[in-house]
Amino acid sequence: MKVYIVRHGETRNNALKLYNSYDDDLNDTGIEQAKNLRDKIVSIDFDIIFSSPLIRTRHTTDIININNKNVIFDDRLKERNIGNFASKPLDTVNRDEYWNYNTSIQYGTSENIKLFFNRVYSFLDDLKLKKYESVLIVAHSGVSKAFSAYFEGIGDGMFLKRGLKNCEIKEYEL
Repeated sequence: MKVYIVRHGETRNNALKLYNSYDDDLNDTGIEQAKNLRDKIVSIDFDIIFSSPLIRTRHTTDIININNKNVIFDDRLKERNIGNFASKPLDTVNRDEYWNYNTSIQYGTSENIKLFFNRVYSFLDDLKLKKYESVLIVAHSGVSKAFSAYFEGIGDGMFLKRGLKNCEIKEYEL
């Protein structure tokens, strides 16, 4: 099965280099990014789309779903819960360490990286049992980092630079 993962379009907080609050929507740039992505993927025949239920991913999904495919929203595709860092500057924490799979540091009330990855892995393990030929996943940078770990391995455990940019797409074989 071909699995395509897409990160949502840009939000206001992305542009301001802030952690997203729980449910930020796309800004004008993010809407344009999604329209550009739609034009790039129009010829790919997805069987189905799975999406995070957060507003920014729902909005991206609405824009890129030009072929009106069925969409299933799955909570396991939500971004890593950043807890008390919502809307704070990205440099509030050491981001390399925050995205270090092997860290023992707990950052505020944020979701533990291993538990977060396991949540995403659960989705992928369930997807393996389906009979789709091609699926599109609309999610978040953190989810794309977990996909990277699942398909490419943990490696050195450093995931900060392994996430997708806004409206970037990556293909995997499941």
